[in-house]
Amino acid sequence: MLQGSYEQIVRIIAETSLLPIEDIERRIEARRAKLSGLISKEGAAQIIASELGVSFDKQKMKLSNLLSGMKKVSVIGKIVRMNKIIEYNKNGRSGKIGSFLVADETGNIRVVLWDTNHINLIENGTIKENDSVEISGDVRNGELHVSGFGDIKQSQTVFENVQAKPVVQSKNIADMGMNDNIYSRAFVVQIFGPTFYNTCSECGKKVSEGNRCEVHGVVNPKRNSILTLIIDDGTGNIRAVLFSEQIKKIASEAELESSESFMAKRNELLGKEMIIEGNIRKNKLSEALEIFVSDIKEIDLDKLSEELERN
Repeated sequence: MLQGSYEQIVRIIAETSLLPIEDIERRIEARRAKLSGLISKEGAAQIIASELGVSFDKQKMKLSNLLSGMKKVSVIGKIVRMNKIIEYNKNGRSGKIGSFLVADETGNIRVVLWDTNHINLIENGTIKENDSVEISGDVRNGELHVSGFGDIKQSQTVFENVQAKPVVQSKNIADMGMNDNIYSRAFVVQIFGPTFYNTCSECGKKVSEGNRCEVHGVVNPKRNSILTLIIDDGTGNIRAVLFSEQIKKIASEAELESSESFMAKRNELLGKEMIIEGNIRKNKLSEALEIFVSDIKEIDLDKLSEELERN
C-alpha cells in the first residue's frame, strides 16, 4: 500500500489520469460513503486509482511524486552525491550495499543498491557523481531500493538545475513519515537528559574507555551532549533528538552542566511552542519514528503577527 499524505496520492492520480482533482475527490468520497466510512480516505483513493487504471509500475515519475510502497517505478535524475560502498557480514551472510543521492528539478531521494552487478557500476566508474541516470526500483521508507529485479543505466538527459538540498515540508506530526525532511510548530511537553558522551576530536567517532578511538588511538576527546524533547502539535506527539550544536540554540553549556540551572531551563522550556526542523528517522531500539533536529528556535510572536496581517 502506498504511504503518503492524502493530498499527495490524489495529486498523483489526477496527474496520471488527466482528471481534475475535484473529480478524483468526489469519486473518493462516493466510495467511502458506499462503504459506510469504514475505509480511510487514503485507502479509498487507492481503490479509485485502480479503477482508473492508474498504475505506477514502470511509469516514469518525478522524484517529488514518489511515495513509500510504490513498486517498479522509473525515474531519471542526476547523481549529486556518491556515498562510500559499505561491506557487511551479518548472521553468516556477507555482501555490499551501494548508495547515492539522485536529484531532479522537483526533489531528491537516496538510492540504495543491493545487487552486485549494480554496485559494480559504481566500483568500475561506469556511473559516477554528476552523471544522469535512469533507475527503476521500489520505494521503501522514503528511499529508492534497486534489487536484482531493478535497473540502473546512464541517461542522456541534461539537468540544468536540480533540487540537491533536502526538500523541507511543513507537516503535522500525524502526517510525518520515514525520511521526511520536516518543518513544524509544536509545544514541548517533556524533556529527557541531557546525557553526555565523548568523541574523537579528529574523526568525530565515539571513543571507548580510556578515550581510545578505533582509528586514531588514544585522543584528547571532545565532549558532546544529547537532549530529547517530546513535542506535540495537537495531531500527535513525537521524540525530537537534539545534539550539541542544536542544544546550544536553547540552552547554554553552563545550564547543561549545572543540575540546578538546567532544572530552571527545563521549566522554562516546558509548554513553550517551538519551530523545529529536521529529518524523520526510526529509533533502532523502539522502532518508533523520531526527529533528528537540524534547527530549533522559539517563535517570534511579533514576526508571526506581521505575517498574519500580510496574509
